[in-house]
Amino acid sequence: MTAIESSLLIFGIMLLLMAVRIPISVAMFGAGTVGYLMQAGWGPFSSFLNTQAFARFANYDLSVIPLFILMGQFATQGGISKALFQFAASVMGRFKGGLAMAAVLACAAFGAICGSSVATTATITGVALPEMKRHGYSGRLSTGTLAAGGTLGILIPPSVPLVIYAILTEQNIAKLFAAAMVPGIIAMCGYMIAIAIYVRVVPGQAPEVDDAEKMTLQAMMGILPIALIFILVFGGIYGGLFTPTEGAAVCAAATFVAALIKREISWAKFKQCFYATAESSAMIFMIFIGADVMNSALTLTQVPAQLAAVINSWGLAPLVVVTAIMLFYVVLGAVMDELSMILLTIPIFFPMIMGMDFGMSKEYTAIWFGIMVLMTVGFGMLAPPVGLNVYVVNGMARDVPMAESYKGVMPFLISDTIRTVVLLLFPGISLFLVKYIT
Repeated sequence: MTAIESSLLIFGIMLLLMAVRIPISVAMFGAGTVGYLMQAGWGPFSSFLNTQAFARFANYDLSVIPLFILMGQFATQGGISKALFQFAASVMGRFKGGLAMAAVLACAAFGAICGSSVATTATITGVALPEMKRHGYSGRLSTGTLAAGGTLGILIPPSVPLVIYAILTEQNIAKLFAAAMVPGIIAMCGYMIAIAIYVRVVPGQAPEVDDAEKMTLQAMMGILPIALIFILVFGGIYGGLFTPTEGAAVCAAATFVAALIKREISWAKFKQCFYATAESSAMIFMIFIGADVMNSALTLTQVPAQLAAVINSWGLAPLVVVTAIMLFYVVLGAVMDELSMILLTIPIFFPMIMGMDFGMSKEYTAIWFGIMVLMTVGFGMLAPPVGLNVYVVNGMARDVPMAESYKGVMPFLISDTIRTVVLLLFPGISLFLVKYIT
């Protein structure tokens, strides 16, 4: 069997297992196991398994993942999401489509203390969707806005997928967080502009005037803990007081204290925070192991190296290659979640990208490529036929047909496309803040 045939067989087994609803981590592990055994036999494979799990999980930087997840759980169970939306609604309610814009703002703020797209989507939807319905927003606009806003959970730091990218590529987490800040803010503003245009071009999607609550001292005080946590953590990281991993621990503790002050977290909710964190962390780490086994099997075929050599021999412009990779991610997003995509593809694509000349240093190229991957992964969480965020929101809005939810995300996909093209052509936008990080 040739190397190409072996690679196709490995991918075919993975897709077949996924088609029969086997978890993605098990599907990758199973496909990788078959591919490894076919090429190297049981002895080398058992030796690989004996050392790989410890080598992977002994990485100190990995502890940042459960800490950020725990922080998001404390924020969710502690009622912080409700305070965020109430404040955002009081600020944006005077505009047409203001509650939809408020939902985007709340998603961005919650994402800054969560790091997960799905968690941000589900949390803010539970708070914002009933209010948007009560004020007369269409199901299409409501669900589309919340699904798109949830992607800000991985665009605005801290971002769990970005941490995983940093670990896989051995890049500085703090610099990647800095690089994601400006694109994340651009994404938030782009979504709000998309809402403003949409409610004016398509009548009947939002009320002419929102009867929103006025700004109150209570609403302002409600977001004070979030602001303090954000300043404490990111100020500490970029001020050199602690590392991103230590910052995650400080942030989780600070979020817990904020939840206690609000008196909305009970002993049952406290335990639920740790149960949910353990479940999510175990899922992510299982995907790590599955991706490691599959990538090792693919490495034995030498197809990734051959593929890089072939593409380099074509003499294509580096931006053309990156564009092709971005389009591949959009297609892959129809069958895989964001973590699986990153873990499976980065070991293949990253060496290829680092072998090309983009007119930047290798470090800047790695950071910029990570931001481009992150944005494209977010695009895949909205695009049909799957769009994980759309499914999450639609599952909570059962009276809205799925087709309406997909129509609702179209203005945001247009915004995503424009933003991605701009950041692809002008890498300096993403790297603007990185040069200030030592």
